[in-house]
Amino acid sequence: MDQLATAVKGFVSLLARLLIAAIFLMSAVGNKIPQFQQTAEYMASEGVPNPKFALFGAIGLLLLGSLSLIAGAWTRFGAIFLFVFLCAATFYFHDFWRFSDAAQRQLQTIQFMKNLAICGGLLSLMAFGGGLWSVDGWIALKEEEAASNPPAKSRTVSKMQQAA
Repeated sequence: MDQLATAVKGFVSLLARLLIAAIFLMSAVGNKIPQFQQTAEYMASEGVPNPKFALFGAIGLLLLGSLSLIAGAWTRFGAIFLFVFLCAATFYFHDFWRFSDAAQRQLQTIQFMKNLAICGGLLSLMAFGGGLWSVDGWIALKEEEAASNPPAKSRTVSKMQQAA
């Protein structure tokens, strides 16, 4: 029964990482990279300082963070990268408090709250890591195995110690 629970936890942690990473990876690959100039112009219109430089940084954070989450390698760092990106994007692009039009205010409030929910998932990854089915989890398992099974002394070392 413990093996089943472990397998379910591993699968769920993998699925969670993939679902969270999907929105960020698609944002970079499907939007920001192919529409770089238009995105930079939109960023400038929203008051983002030095928009082309900021867009390069955003794309870097998106790619590194999402690939990190997908592989489960350096998951906590990847989650931090995406968290930083999402906080900045939320502040600049979903500033619902600036809108007087009720429909626009409601739309931006929904987007703001969606981003807060995603931030919650990223904070969870920062706190608990990538889970069992991740590169991080595999490394932790190997370190645990190594700590519980110290390597046996080789015969050569033993003979050398006896001769001394």
